Amino acid sequence: MTLRENLMADLKTAMKAGESARVATIRMITARLKDVEIAGRAKGATELGEEEALSALRGMIKSRTESATMYRDGGRPELADKEEAEIAVIRSYLPPELDEAALHAAVDEAIGTAGATTLKDMGKVMAALKTRFGAALDMARASAAVKARLG
Repeated sequence: MTLRENLMADLKTAMKAGESARVATIRMITARLKDVEIAGRAKGATELGEEEALSALRGMIKSRTESATMYRDGGRPELADKEEAEIAVIRSYLPPELDEAALHAAVDEAIGTAGATTLKDMGKVMAALKTRFGAALDMARASAAVKARLG
């Protein structure tokens, strides 16, 4: 089942169950994916790929995380809770993330493969990780782990 099919099935289920917050979040996800697809058509792509879709979802999570932090700092916990609930729904459509041990093992392997010794070699390591894991890897977490290893 593709991501879009999964979203549509979950949307129907949420609508029948009367889960208005989940319905709104799923509609927001489908709208964002449609925007990315339309932008891709301008560049000559015919269909939204899985990598682009997962990247869009990760971007949505990043922006909501930043918003939740700002809301908490601004004394608006109800809005922060709403953002965090949206993050939970969006995360449910992402592949499971690597745990810390697996991430560090993958980083160590990529460092060895790339022959990296300093932070200047970070690009090579990140490229190796992206090639191996693709969209299944949260690049922000991977970047932090690579910096910790090489720094």
